[in-house]
This record gives sequence, C-alpha cells and structure tokens, in this order.
Amino acid sequence: MTTALEFKLTGIAVATDALAMLGEICEHFVEHAEVQRSGNGAVLTSEGGTATIFAQDHKLMIELACPTERALQISRTIVAEHLFYFAGEDPLELTWSEPASLALLPNIHEATVLRCEDVTPNMRRVVFHCAELAPFIGGDMHVRLLVPPKGRAPIWPGVRPDGRVAWPEGDDELLVRVYTIRAFDVDRGEVSIDFLQHPAPGVKTPGADFARDAQPGQRVALLGPGGGSLPIAQSILLVGDETALPAIARIAAEVPAGTNLQAIIEVLDGAEEQFLFSEGSISVRWLHRRSYPVGASAVLADEAKKAIAGLNEDTFIWFAGEKAEVRSVRAFLKDRRHDKKNMYVAWYWERTPD
Repeated sequence: MTTALEFKLTGIAVATDALAMLGEICEHFVEHAEVQRSGNGAVLTSEGGTATIFAQDHKLMIELACPTERALQISRTIVAEHLFYFAGEDPLELTWSEPASLALLPNIHEATVLRCEDVTPNMRRVVFHCAELAPFIGGDMHVRLLVPPKGRAPIWPGVRPDGRVAWPEGDDELLVRVYTIRAFDVDRGEVSIDFLQHPAPGVKTPGADFARDAQPGQRVALLGPGGGSLPIAQSILLVGDETALPAIARIAAEVPAGTNLQAIIEVLDGAEEQFLFSEGSISVRWLHRRSYPVGASAVLADEAKKAIAGLNEDTFIWFAGEKAEVRSVRAFLKDRRHDKKNMYVAWYWERTPD
C-alpha cells in the first residue's frame, strides 16, 4: 500500500482462547486481505488499511492503520463484528482507545426500488436507484441489503461503543442479507442485484421473498461494499453454483479484453442458464443437477479439481458455493501449493442435514 496510513486506533479483546481466535481470523480473512501470520501475531493488509493483531495470554492486542478516518471506522466495525462472531457463545470484551461515536454507519447508502424482472425461472433481478455509486465501481462486489419493515419509516443502523453495528430492534428490526452487486449504471444511477428464488417448499427465504414482492418506490439501504474483489489475471477459472452466478457474471462482464476465462457453473437445469457477456474470451460449461444420478454429491467440486489439474499456477482460481465443497477445493489447492494471491475460494451457503 502506497497511501500513508495516518489514521490509527488500538483495541484490546479479552477472549476465552485468544490464540484460537487469531487462527480463525487468519483463516477467514485470507480471502479478503493479504495475511501474514508469524507465531502469535498476524498482519492483515488490504486497500482499506492494515490490521496488526497479537495474541497474548487471553487478550488480542489490535492496531488499525488506515488512510482515511472513514476507512478506519469501517475497519473497526469489520474487526469487531468478526471477533464477536468467532467468539460464539464464549464471553468477549472489546475496548478501543477511542470508543465509537458514529450515529450512522459510514458506508451505508440509501436506495429505492425502480423495477423488477425475472432473468430465469429461479433468478429475479431488482434494480435500485442509488445516488452514490462511486463506492461500487471497481471495488468489492458484496453488500448487505437492509430492508425496513413494511409500513414503517426506516431506522438505519449506527455504531456501538465497541465498534459493532447497532442494529434497530423490535418493530424497526431490519431484514439483512448479503448479496452481490450484479451490475451498475453510473449515468442512470442504477444498481442491480440478482436474487435466487429457492424452489424448496417450507424453507424460509426472506431475501427471495423481498425480491418477489418488491414494489417501485420501496426504500432500502445498501451497506458496503465489502469482500469479493474482482480478480486481475490473464487467465481465470470461475466455478460456482447459482449463488455464485451473479458474481461470476459480473467478473466476466468487467474483465478487460484479452483475458482468458473458463467457467464451470452448476444450475438446476437448462432453463437456469444465462448468457455471460465478456470482452475477454470465455468458455462456459453448464452442469445440470437434474441430470445427476441419484445420490451424487460434490459434483461441482470434483469438476473444479479436474479443471484445476490441467491449469498452470498463473491461472487465477475463483470458486464459490456450498461450504463443504469449498473446503474440499481449498484443501486441493493447498496441496498443489497454488499461490494464495491467485485464488479466491469462499462459501456462500451451507448444506443442512435432511
């Protein structure tokens, strides 16, 4: 990073097992930052700044350094949210050299529903108007969609003193779901998000329900962006299922001319296939779950491994989908000693037992 890191903040997290939590941090953020682990310490570096974390007894000593005050506050919230997530049911106490005092999160963008359309039978697109599109250009692809209860004026989240998000509660509780920004149109001030319409009966799908029922003029907010930056490489392999398809389509659409793309995408059947525009050269192979033999499992991961085996180490490997399959592919890449800078492997959902 060449920008001077002029804004700094320190924190102390008292945890049940600080060293184990440091390990969780390093494993998770390897897909979002450059992680350098050395003994009981780690340095996480990204475009937003640097986090230095050291485990000592039952404490994590944290130092954040960022190029802007806004980036510093965002980094604090990211670290705080993940620490409490990793702690689970274990007690955690987090304090900062300067307590958070923001009334509103610095990376929240209000938006309004413009229109909806069905891309395929199980993929629905909602187009929003958003006045501030600059943060979504050329950066991370994921956002949290915040939807207020019907019939109530939205109350957007602020920040707790420990850096965590202060979510509105009770009658003002928001629907919060993570999605990929599928596309944006700067001239029109439009942002598009694709929502998978899960066909399984009896499964709660509040995000898909929102997309199905969304009406023009409905107010929402987009929190972010964060995570899943666009890969930069001459050769890229993209592998994923429907949950990853919006990200795959956006990557294909934004790579420069001359990029060589291969894609393996798993969908329910032929009706769920989409045309992928790209200025690069792209080859797409579709896998249809309806054609799988009874009892087949991990087909996508197996096909990904076969494809990876025939590629050179300079190829960027992008894989996203079900948690167990993601772990399998990640282990395969580790065994091959594939350069971590040339891979993004992230789980978007987890299969639950029947």
